[in-house]
Amino acid sequence: MNGHPHIIVIGTSAGGMPALCQLVEQLRGTLPAAVLVVQHLSPDSSGELLVQRLARHAALPCHLAENDMPIEPGHLYLAPPDRHLLVRAGKLLITKGPRENHYRPAADTLFRSVAAAYGSRAIGVVLTGMLHDGTAGLEFIKRCGGLALVQDPEDAQFPSMPESALRNVAIDDVVPLARLGARLEELVFQSVREPIPVPADIQLEAAIAERVVGTVEEAAVLGDQVPLSCPDCGGSLWQMKHGQVLRYRCHTGHAFTADSLLKESQEGLEESLWVAMRMLEERKTLLTNMAARGDTALNRQYEERVAEIKKHINRLREFMLNGTSGSPQTEH
Repeated sequence: MNGHPHIIVIGTSAGGMPALCQLVEQLRGTLPAAVLVVQHLSPDSSGELLVQRLARHAALPCHLAENDMPIEPGHLYLAPPDRHLLVRAGKLLITKGPRENHYRPAADTLFRSVAAAYGSRAIGVVLTGMLHDGTAGLEFIKRCGGLALVQDPEDAQFPSMPESALRNVAIDDVVPLARLGARLEELVFQSVREPIPVPADIQLEAAIAERVVGTVEEAAVLGDQVPLSCPDCGGSLWQMKHGQVLRYRCHTGHAFTADSLLKESQEGLEESLWVAMRMLEERKTLLTNMAARGDTALNRQYEERVAEIKKHINRLREFMLNGTSGSPQTEH
């Protein structure tokens, strides 16, 4: 181990607590590596209860991460609800920085911080979960010389997170959950790989996350501004220049993979369409009521406008239900 132990970082979401309990049961209390965990949590979750649950299955001492807590081999640290977990100078750093992929805590945030601080000593693991958090984080670790593992998607309760990582990152190993602990034990007893320089962009993004908010000038260094808006704050987005995972971030620090940004834009579009549907229905009702009280000439105008609105409503309903804008359904 040449005096420089590994550090293991784990990201998980849906189905994560049962998976984590099964994994920590496999790890010995003498594990010569610290284990840092991000489990997506609701802001009002009880981190202490989750740590207690993990501790019932673990030989490792389990802690809810606290600011300035020393990082010790053979200990597990769980990110607290609604806070990012970072590392700095051998200690934990807890922040309420901008969400990444709409999550806080986010696996990408932790993985990037550990990649910048530990380089080739970092081992990143993505377990069961929905959507895409952890994908960019594993690439950060790989670019800094570390190792990237994922739970076998066939074995995961929710395979989306490991599948996303497999599509986008050169993963070192795909392991069923029942054998993942043994695989991590093997890796941490291997010699640390030769260190490589940490890329400047990863250093900069990690530094921005530590102080919570970035600047326009830093965003311009990291990427090229594109005609897209941040779904979290409405600011401009920059497309990142580095790495193979297509990513975007705003200058305040919100960050997204292209997949998560696409999903967010789809949800935003759907929400806007439902608002449009409601407004058209209200307009149709108002015009119908006006037609019932107006003179004959006005009635015809109102009725024509009601008929036109019905066509728009039916086309919009067809698009929302089927993703097409074909022939209008029967008017009603």
